[in-house]
Amino acid sequence: MLEVDKLSAGYGKSHILFDVSIDVEENTVCAILGPNGSGKSTVLKSIFGLTNIYSGSIKFNGNEISGMKPYRIARLGIAYLPQVDSVYLNLNVRENLLMSGYILSKEEVEDRIKYVSEVFPMLKDYMERKVLTLSGGERQILVMAMALMRQPSLMMFDEPTAHLAPKVANLIFDKIRELNKNYGITVVLVEQNVKRALEESDTAYLLVSGRVNYFGPSKELMANEKFGKLFLGL
Repeated sequence: MLEVDKLSAGYGKSHILFDVSIDVEENTVCAILGPNGSGKSTVLKSIFGLTNIYSGSIKFNGNEISGMKPYRIARLGIAYLPQVDSVYLNLNVRENLLMSGYILSKEEVEDRIKYVSEVFPMLKDYMERKVLTLSGGERQILVMAMALMRQPSLMMFDEPTAHLAPKVANLIFDKIRELNKNYGITVVLVEQNVKRALEESDTAYLLVSGRVNYFGPSKELMANEKFGKLFLGL
């Protein structure tokens, strides 16, 4: 579904990624792991057209997308959920959902709001609340719902549980897995909670200094003694 082949990318003259290759199969969860500054977020930004591509290719469903504008990539069915809040703080929840479906007809928007409310039932309880009053976990749920309004086939999460309490983080992980299992959405997950990311993913890539250090089934990486000592505290 998603093929990143020998990608070298960065920002201006700042070279961050070196010959990175990642293959994400349809209807799977792929975790991208690594220490801070390893280039994890840059991988997602490169896929979504937000970096300078120096060499290599990025294909989505067989079509080359490297060099495309982000809005065109989004229309192909890719949703990117960055670390920063991409919400309208002074609007209420319903208004934020309406904004995310601005290109849709009125009927389509209402159908999508009903759909995302079924996926995230908690939204029904605070549709009229201003986003400014929501907790971090509630905002993250809203961000996921706003992305889902556009009916993506691939969702890319950049540290969705950062700064959240453990109980709330567990809810976010559960919802991400639910999107994959129950709704057939392919997921690429960048996450600092390495153990949980491996538990929830099918495949994993370990980035170190902008290069792929390991890739394969997540279960195999969890069983790797050297990796366990470095990242899992085992």
